[in-house]
Amino acid sequence: MDKSILKLIKTALREDVKNGDITTKATISKSKKAVGKFLVKADGIIAGLEITKTVFKTVDPKIKFEIKIKDGCNVKYGDVTAIVSGKAQSLLTAERTALNFLQRMSGIATSANVYSEKVKHTKAKVIDTRKTVPGLRYLDKLAVKLGGCANHRIGLYDMFLIKDNHIEVAGSITKAVEECVKYNKKHRTKFKIEVETKNLKEVEEALTTKADIIMLDNFDIDEMEKAVIFIKGKCKVEASGGVNLETVKAIAETGVDFISVGALTHSVKALDISLEIELR
Repeated sequence: MDKSILKLIKTALREDVKNGDITTKATISKSKKAVGKFLVKADGIIAGLEITKTVFKTVDPKIKFEIKIKDGCNVKYGDVTAIVSGKAQSLLTAERTALNFLQRMSGIATSANVYSEKVKHTKAKVIDTRKTVPGLRYLDKLAVKLGGCANHRIGLYDMFLIKDNHIEVAGSITKAVEECVKYNKKHRTKFKIEVETKNLKEVEEALTTKADIIMLDNFDIDEMEKAVIFIKGKCKVEASGGVNLETVKAIAETGVDFISVGALTHSVKALDISLEIELR
């Protein structure tokens, strides 16, 4: 597993366990063995089992972890997604940190799947944003993909995204895009350039530049349709701002290529999953 993920898991465990799980140490003897079943209590998409396995293995390398339903699969109430066994102390110490990862990632994947189903009859792809929990972005975005949606840029370093504040400081959309083109040339990079627009006049200006993607920020459906017709496939089009499950279908049907949804990761409802432990 990636070293950065291992570091994240160790940080999460240190936050929870610190100097020791005093309740478990006080009530459970070291010799006791136990087995635990991850029980799903709501329909959804499971995501994060590999991360969960690593949490337990980090606490105790001798723990056995058997995945019954793979990440990205549909689950329903009553399903057992994994079975974990080993020292009872180790299982109880790892339980909460493991569930925190699993419930959050599964909640994101479940939401992503619902959005994906809403637009599957169109060419549009629902994508995530950078509105993630600090430190958890990689896992949040992994969950989005497991749920059937796609990732936007990972961070500030892998794509140009010229927003309203950049445009204000640079002087115009044209100037901002030109500077990004110069940056690519100077540094011999090929980062894609996306530019945010707030109205059809700005779309018209953006289309005269070398932008790869034009973002339609908070456009209503009529304006969005006009913008897509005006752009005529000369570059990709992203819809952004205030997207929800009630509006995403109509937005997709305007002909946009991407629909960014911050709620995928910033307003997560965890999937209800419990770990039922019993002595062996």
